[in-house]
Amino acid sequence: MRFQRIAIIGSGAVGLYYGGLLARAGREVHFLLRSDLDTVREKGIRLLLPNENVHLHPVNAHETTASIGPVDLVIIALKTPANRILTQLLPPLLIPRTTILTLQNGLGNEAFLADHFGAGRILGGLCFICLNRTASGEVTNLHKGSLTLGSYQGGNDERPEVIAEVLRSAGVNCRAAADLREARWRKLIWNVPFNGLTVAAGGIDTEELLAEPALTVEVKALMREIQASARALGIEIEDAFLERQLEVTRTMGAYRPSSLVDFQAGRPLEVDSIWGAPLEAAREAGVPTPRLSLLHALLNKLNPAEN
Repeated sequence: MRFQRIAIIGSGAVGLYYGGLLARAGREVHFLLRSDLDTVREKGIRLLLPNENVHLHPVNAHETTASIGPVDLVIIALKTPANRILTQLLPPLLIPRTTILTLQNGLGNEAFLADHFGAGRILGGLCFICLNRTASGEVTNLHKGSLTLGSYQGGNDERPEVIAEVLRSAGVNCRAAADLREARWRKLIWNVPFNGLTVAAGGIDTEELLAEPALTVEVKALMREIQASARALGIEIEDAFLERQLEVTRTMGAYRPSSLVDFQAGRPLEVDSIWGAPLEAAREAGVPTPRLSLLHALLNKLNPAEN
């Protein structure tokens, strides 16, 4: 399991960042691009990191997955509303040994991929990081954060640790988790309030959000609803973890979460995976989540895909 030949599907901030670091570390990385294709072919990729700037040129930039061909590892960084096109995009990349790693937000992404491409291929990843795509082919990293990987099937799957080591060798703070399901719910502790309220409160960044006492109360209440929902599913998330998410977010400054960036650009929000799926799980578990229910309804109304 060398994972030398890698395809990045979804070359926005997340895809360019992790793919760029892997390419700098010597992996053969191929990027599927749309709007940035010509720019990246001509000028390469720029990663503006806290302590250095990275420029990669030339870059393996592709318009189709057929031109990439079979790879050892597919990293999916597309937003979840585009999942339906993965059934057309992925087949040219796959051979029996190919692993698929999704870095998408929310719940249900691994199950979707397992249904279409086989559960044995699927890994999930949780990105706790502060990234923005600041220009064509350019990503700014404001907080190094971390990446957590896990196996969809669980068991004695060695691939999460192997790929985590590949990423660590590229400079990524990465670890393998024994329980991918728990890791997903921990990520929701941040994603649900901060991605949601920055949009629902009128398009404000995280610094503005936490500067308003009433909205900070809502952030904490949403965190507790996710914590209670996870507990009903047998997943214990300690109170200290919630407090750490608040503390880390305060250090990010005027950060615009990905959902706010998408909303302001008129792109569809990941309503189903980030807010709808955990709301449905909470309802099935009998956990009252009035704030999550209201936020979900508001975001459905605001979602550019629904209007």
